[in-house]
Amino acid sequence: MTLWARPVSESDVVPVTTPDATVSAPVSQVPLLIGVVAIIILDQLVKLAVVRAVPVYDSVTLIPHVLDFTHVRNTGVAFGLLNESSLPFKGLITTALALAALGGIAMYARQLQAHERWARAGLTLILGGAFGNLIDRVRLGYVVDFVDVYWRNWHFWAFNVADAAITVGAVLVFFDLFLGTRHASRSV
Repeated sequence: MTLWARPVSESDVVPVTTPDATVSAPVSQVPLLIGVVAIIILDQLVKLAVVRAVPVYDSVTLIPHVLDFTHVRNTGVAFGLLNESSLPFKGLITTALALAALGGIAMYARQLQAHERWARAGLTLILGGAFGNLIDRVRLGYVVDFVDVYWRNWHFWAFNVADAAITVGAVLVFFDLFLGTRHASRSV
């Protein structure tokens, strides 16, 4: 099973050297799928541990004056946007936004070539994180956030493993887009 399907092109074929000859084999999507599933499992297990160990809105200090685990429920979207909103069908809207984002990511993923390793790794993290948070939205109606980074009275938005994966994945994709070597796939 592939995470997304598209026709195999020449750029997707990597040479495989055998004792007799060199043959071509399609680039496998299995590592991407394994990575996505690993992120989802890690995210869900850590969230489950936090939910069981820390009551809602309580905190456990990990590094005094810097880092706590604070169990919060994000009913909004990224960075708590719409969290305080009382829109009708807010759960449906936030789920639809998440699904639209996943659709856009899948469309972008179809364009990736085998040599775009940073972007492939980034998309793996993004997809795993997006699915992890989507599972919360569908199952609970909110996303469990718990990492509370702060300094004195300043607090960063609470986040979770899925959010961290999405952020690191986005950095990898941008790294590949702006600093990666580009090759024309077809001559003009």
